[in-house]
Amino acid sequence: MNVYETDDEKVEALKKWWKDNGLSVAAGIGIGLAAVFGWRGWVGYQDAVGQQASAAFEQLLAAADSGNTESALKQSELVTSDFGSTAYATLAALVRARVELEAGNVPGARAALEEAIAKAPDPGLARIAALRLARVEFGAGDLAATKALLDKHDQGGSFAGDFTALRGDIAAAEGRIEDARKAYEQALAAGAADPELLELKIDNLPPAG
Repeated sequence: MNVYETDDEKVEALKKWWKDNGLSVAAGIGIGLAAVFGWRGWVGYQDAVGQQASAAFEQLLAAADSGNTESALKQSELVTSDFGSTAYATLAALVRARVELEAGNVPGARAALEEAIAKAPDPGLARIAALRLARVEFGAGDLAATKALLDKHDQGGSFAGDFTALRGDIAAAEGRIEDARKAYEQALAAGAADPELLELKIDNLPPAG
């Protein structure tokens, strides 16, 4: 059964409903449109920031690859200060660590990698930074610091083979030859980077017994 028997009654009912509810409906529509256009504006802003950060990071890579240490360090600071909320800041810290290490500044490389670990927006980036820091500590002869980093950040999954390979380096440095051999073989099986180098390390280990 139709609630409204005539068209006039329907029109009058609609007018009354709009009088009672029109303001809230209009407000709801306005809020909805503002949300849509606000979101689009935010996405557009994020895209623009991403493009600027990418361009700044490309300049950093160019400076680092050219061997211009001073320029690379300044560009790294710019990326970190201007785009600190993006992943590019972490990537800039990784590049800065490489530049510092190539310049012989181990403390500077260490500080850059510690910053990358602390600020990484993604666990994968943090693990990369931790692995590189562990390699820096190993190269500096600090086996205790190397082990501590491996124990804290080696959680399997991505880069597990590379973490295991570094455990093999520690074992070899400590004279635990069979432990080193086992670690290198496990690293190869896990798909560690630079398998040729791992094979060479295995071949160069003293024979068992």
